[in-house]
Amino acid sequence: MKIALTEFLTLDGVSQGPGSPEEDTGGGFTRGGWLVPHMDATFVRRASDWLDLADGLLLGRRTYEAFARDWPKITDPADPFTERMNTLPKYVVTNTLTEATWGPATLLRGDAVAELKTRPGRELQIHGSARLGDALLAAGLVDILRLAIAPTVLRAGRRLLTGAGAPSGLTLLHHEATPNGLLLLEYAVTGPARQGAYEGAAAFT
Repeated sequence: MKIALTEFLTLDGVSQGPGSPEEDTGGGFTRGGWLVPHMDATFVRRASDWLDLADGLLLGRRTYEAFARDWPKITDPADPFTERMNTLPKYVVTNTLTEATWGPATLLRGDAVAELKTRPGRELQIHGSARLGDALLAAGLVDILRLAIAPTVLRAGRRLLTGAGAPSGLTLLHHEATPNGLLLLEYAVTGPARQGAYEGAAAFT
């Protein structure tokens, strides 16, 4: 299976609390809910298309516990995500959690993720779980990176890419701007980031 990292970001790279002011107030964060004013039907449709590719969810403990609290409460049959989020297999990377109440779920240690990739299937998708996603990208275990970038700058909150590790090279697979200004980007991770020296514009014509 491939590992796909799906993240909602501000223009300055903040991934914390996109859905509401109360979603994640860790570190005294008070600027949550920044994604919601920019959501529209195009974004919902594309996010649903991405979720269609999942054979399982790969989550960190913090995100798993938040999802376990919130997703079972969404009972609207018209919601395009609820049934899949509640029924897809969940793989939770944790050193502290001893019981998984939102299933079907399997508790993992971090070194088990590489073994999961060898199993047949389509995608294991990371949603939220920015620290896990950052660590797996740095370790070379992420294959696909999908970003929804909101036209807002917060200057506070946890950012997605902050950890140590090798630089990652990406190839753009798809890009789209929604009517409300979200930029949807899909990348393949291609290995180490490339470098070069600028020798004038003539080299590119």
